[in-house]
Amino acid sequence: MPELPEVEAIRSQLETFLKGHKIEDVIVSDKRSFLGDRRDIIGSCFVEFSRFGKVLFLGLDNDFSLIVHLKLTGQLVYRGPNLRKPPPLSEKIVGGLPGRYTRVVFKLDRNGFLYFNDLRVFGWIKVVKNSEFKPEELVKRLGYEPPAVPSPSLPTLTLKDFSNILSKSKKAVKLILMDQEKIAGIGNIYANDALFLAGIDPRRPANSLRDYEQNNLYNSIIKVLKDGIKRGGSSENTFVNVDGTEGKYQDFTFVYGKVGQNCPRCGAEIKKIQLGGRGTYFCEGCQK
Repeated sequence: MPELPEVEAIRSQLETFLKGHKIEDVIVSDKRSFLGDRRDIIGSCFVEFSRFGKVLFLGLDNDFSLIVHLKLTGQLVYRGPNLRKPPPLSEKIVGGLPGRYTRVVFKLDRNGFLYFNDLRVFGWIKVVKNSEFKPEELVKRLGYEPPAVPSPSLPTLTLKDFSNILSKSKKAVKLILMDQEKIAGIGNIYANDALFLAGIDPRRPANSLRDYEQNNLYNSIIKVLKDGIKRGGSSENTFVNVDGTEGKYQDFTFVYGKVGQNCPRCGAEIKKIQLGGRGTYFCEGCQK
């Protein structure tokens, strides 16, 4: 599932491509993917683009807005005048555009289109009335969000908050980093790389970290998340950006996906284990 860097990359590109576009029609081929009355948004323009945890908020210039949750396999892809030289579509957009897995098409002015593809049909787009929109309902189960980008909805994770979270648990530190009810937005790839940068073994009990290790890990989390956003997220699975291309972070990982290769810091062999059901990559030589 897309995490903070991926959803933020999508939000940024949506703002670039959609701002000012008018919705001329909405074509829904799967009612599970579009909730609400399409007539409420036809004729309105996109004016605001926010992110509430993993949920996207697309504000319109009338009394309604759209909220979007991509879930596991949802994809938003734009084609139109604000992308004059569209790059080739990623092969992760199965069936092309529009295609077998295109669930919703927004027909925009100036011959623009926004496609919502979803292989598994877990994602959704919902029309909401602005006066009834309650963003706190979208994030009520999420914890603090690391300060990689400003968040309009979640409390920002401070170093003090981070230290308190770690000190209260004997669980493996990697499991705490990926517990969305404690810290929101850190996916598996980013947790692996942050722990490597901080030189911390992912299996260590969270409450065993010393003050300087907590500080190093906190800063490493912010760095890898910012790098992920800068590189357009990670396309390990089905994630693509709004321009139809894949994210690039998976090409620049420190240890993730590099089992058997030499550690870039000490030269030892990178190991892979299962921790909490997720592939965990680390260097036994320099992660203590």
